[in-house]
Amino acid sequence: MKNRFRHIWYIALKDLRLFITDRMATIMFILFPFLFIILFNILLANTGGEDKPLVLRLVTQETGGISQQIIQSMETKDETLLKPGEPRIIWEKDYNQAKADVESGKMDGFLAFPSDFTEGVQMGYGTNLEIVAQAEDTNTRMALNGLAESIIARIGAQRVEMNAAIALMVQQSPDGGGNPADIQKALSLIFQGQDASGNDQPLITYQTESTGQIKPLNPSSFVIPGYLVMFVFFAAALSAVDIIRERRNHTLERLLASSVKKESILGGIYLGAVLKGLLQIVIFWSAGILIFHVDVGISPWAVIVLSLLMAVMSAAFTLMMSTLVKTERSASAIGVLVSLLLAPLGGCWWPLFIEPQWMQFLARFTPHGWANIGFNKLMVFGADGSAVIGEMLALVGFALIFIIIAILKFRTSSDPV
Repeated sequence: MKNRFRHIWYIALKDLRLFITDRMATIMFILFPFLFIILFNILLANTGGEDKPLVLRLVTQETGGISQQIIQSMETKDETLLKPGEPRIIWEKDYNQAKADVESGKMDGFLAFPSDFTEGVQMGYGTNLEIVAQAEDTNTRMALNGLAESIIARIGAQRVEMNAAIALMVQQSPDGGGNPADIQKALSLIFQGQDASGNDQPLITYQTESTGQIKPLNPSSFVIPGYLVMFVFFAAALSAVDIIRERRNHTLERLLASSVKKESILGGIYLGAVLKGLLQIVIFWSAGILIFHVDVGISPWAVIVLSLLMAVMSAAFTLMMSTLVKTERSASAIGVLVSLLLAPLGGCWWPLFIEPQWMQFLARFTPHGWANIGFNKLMVFGADGSAVIGEMLALVGFALIFIIIAILKFRTSSDPV
C-alpha cells in the first residue's frame, strides 16, 4: 500500500513538473488569462457607481378633488432643487397612455388615484390606490408601495382631523346641528392642507436621507472567478492530450511492467491534474486579492472550497476524456471546443445573472454554471457559505460522474479494447 501511494505521488509530481517547465502552458493558462482580466477591469471600471435619481410617476382619474391637490403638492417643479437621493415626482396626465407605456416597457410604473378617490375619502367608505409596474422592476414597485402607504397614512390622519372638526362645530352650534357652510369650509381647509391663517402646507410630505455614496462594483469580483473556472477547466481538458501521448508511446505499459499498479497510474494522473489546477487557483486568487483588491465576501472558506471542487471536477474530466478519445489531435480539438462552448454558456465571459433566462437554464447543465453561480452569490451578492451548498454538491456530482466513467473505460494501451 505504501508503494502505491509513493507511485501516485511520483506520477503526480512528474505531471506537475512538466506543466511548470512548459513555457507555452505557463503563458496560455496563467499569464494569458490576466490580459483579459486587466482589459475587462479597464472597460468595466466604475460600473454600478452611478446614483441614479428615482423617478416616481403619479396619475389620477379624477378631474379635480383631493388627488390632484396631492399630486400638485408633491410634483417636482424644478429638478435643480432636488437634494441627493430625493425622488423626482412626475404627474402623468393620461391614465390609459401611462398604462400602455408600462405594458410596452417605456415606463417602469406609476401610482394611480381612482375616479372616486375624493368621494370615498370624504364620505368615509374608503377607496383604493392602484400601482401599475413592470414585474421585474422591484425597485420602482417597492418605492411606489412605500409612497402609497405614506399617502394612506396621511389621509387617515386628515380623516381624524375632519371628524374632530365636525364634532366640535356641531357641539358649538346653538341648535346642535352645525352650520353647513362652516362645516364645508372646514373640510375644504383640511383637505387643501391649509390652516386658518392661510399658510400653505402640503397635504403629503416626505423626507429623504442619503446614507453615503454608492461604491462602484469591482469588475474583478466576477471576472477573476469566471476566468479561473474557464482556464482551470481548459488546462485540465488539454492535459488529456499528454495522457493519450503517453499511452501511444507505451509509457503507461512500461509503468505496469515495472510493478506499478493500474490504480496507481490512474490515481497519479488524477492527482497531477488536481495539483495543476491548485497551482492555477493559488496564482489567480493571490493576484486577485493583492493586485485587483477582490473582496471574497463574508465566507472566504466557501470561495476556497468552490475553487478546490472546480479543480477536482476538472481533473476528473481529464481522466474521462483521455479514456474516451483515441488520438491526440482529437483530444486537443475536443478539449478546445468543449472549453470554449461551456465558458460563455456557464457565465465565464460575462456575469451569469445578466444572461437571458434560457441561457441561465442551460447553464445548470454545466459545471461552469454551478461554479459561477456560487462565486457570484458569495462575491457579488454577499451570501454566506450555506447559500452555496447546492453548488458545491453539484460540482461533486459532476466529478463523480466523470471519475466513474474514467475508471470503467481507462486503459494503458493504445490498442482497441
